[in-house]
Amino acid sequence: MTPVSGRETTWRRLWAVLAVLAALVIAWGSLMPGSELPGSLPWDKASHFIGYAGLAGLLGLAGVRLPWALLISVWFGAAIEFTQIPVPGRLGGDLQDILANTLGAACAVAGLKALRHLRVRRAAQG
Repeated sequence: MTPVSGRETTWRRLWAVLAVLAALVIAWGSLMPGSELPGSLPWDKASHFIGYAGLAGLLGLAGVRLPWALLISVWFGAAIEFTQIPVPGRLGGDLQDILANTLGAACAVAGLKALRHLRVRRAAQG
């Protein structure tokens, strides 16, 4: 395991706090009754994609191993979807929403993996 500098630890803590805040915002928006939502939202699936890409990306930046960041984000998204079932005016357990969540998280993890690969490659080149 690579040692982590004090500065990097500070950044990881910041990313972790932001990941928790992102999860709270996602949960708040997802579990709000349908009657309290704005009348016109942008495309729903894009919101899911972006929200869970952000969550997985923040988890990865916080130092969570990328496969775990993906798994945590997908699990959280599925849990939120099924928790929505009893919420008035909301459709819970929507498989298309779960797919959008998963694709967003997977894209963020793939992007972070590519950036890490480039960083290591540049460091190796000098």
